Amino acid sequence: MHAAGFVDSEMARVNSPPFFDGAAAASEGFDRLLADVRACTLCASHLPLGPRPVLRGRPSARLLIISQAPGARVHETGISFNDRSGDRLREWLALDREIFYDESRVAIVPVGLCYPGRDTRGADLPPRRECAPRWHPPVRAAFSAIELTLLVGSHAIYYYLPGSRRRSMTETVARWREFLPEYFALPHPSWHTIRWLRDNAWFENEVLPELRSRVDRVLGTTCAD
Repeated sequence: MHAAGFVDSEMARVNSPPFFDGAAAASEGFDRLLADVRACTLCASHLPLGPRPVLRGRPSARLLIISQAPGARVHETGISFNDRSGDRLREWLALDREIFYDESRVAIVPVGLCYPGRDTRGADLPPRRECAPRWHPPVRAAFSAIELTLLVGSHAIYYYLPGSRRRSMTETVARWREFLPEYFALPHPSWHTIRWLRDNAWFENEVLPELRSRVDRVLGTTCAD
């Protein structure tokens, strides 16, 4: 490099706003954390398809979705809610796939980061208990801009709202106002929920409008899109 070019580059570095260096360092730290999470083998001996932690988001995300555990399809693709339950959740939130998968705006972290397998009846097993205590504290701390956290499904609800364990999932979701403004409790949007929705019309009539309003305010989707 010529002397003049060297001086110019050094002057630019010295005179650059210090937050750029801080932002770069924070981004590098976050990327290292994600690499550590995705290299985790803590539960490997219990996972029939092997470990493949699935999570997404960037430090700028303002909406955090705490789900249960990846299903077989999500394990295969590595994309959170890339199935029919994801279609239903996006309908509940009134978000299209582009916004839902915008990691700068939406983060998704399951209670169990890997597909846990199925039981003898063919139903998905619950999330591994080792996972959330190990990874949720550092991962949630890295998402410093979160304004609203959705607890999707009973495993997410009971982990973050342990006082709700003495109530049914339906009772907890019906008391959704008590957990705001930090948390919004939701049922899991699987096919099992179809009958539940018919039996609990208040969810679509009362809860979904408020949920969509709060998500819209957090993400600014009306103004931005």
